[in-house]
Amino acid sequence: EVHLVESGGASVQVGGSLRLSCAASGSFYDHYCMAWFRQAPGKEREGVAALDVTGAIAYANSVKGRFTISKDNKDTLILQMDSLQTDDTGVYYCAADFIGSGDYLRVGEYRNWGQGTQVTVSS
Repeated sequence: EVHLVESGGASVQVGGSLRLSCAASGSFYDHYCMAWFRQAPGKEREGVAALDVTGAIAYANSVKGRFTISKDNKDTLILQMDSLQTDDTGVYYCAADFIGSGDYLRVGEYRNWGQGTQVTVSS
């Protein structure tokens, strides 16, 4: 079992930046792809960015050039979000699993999820 804990969510204005963190623990998490998803009110959860153990990285088109996914030296998953827009508002979730299909941003590929952290971007 993998335990994931997100932090860093906050309220910011359009154009601002936030840095989300996801601390992982448990079995085999260091062999898994780790990803960020988000869910806006009334919308389905969607993939934002993923970082596979192979080094492969995937971004949703809506965040390319603005968000950066990485891991720090303690294996904490980081999502650096710049030039935030109102459409970025939502609960951001960390997820982890082995992704054999290469479909890193598909919700159904992941069994392990954190509780989420709220990001609110206002104009």
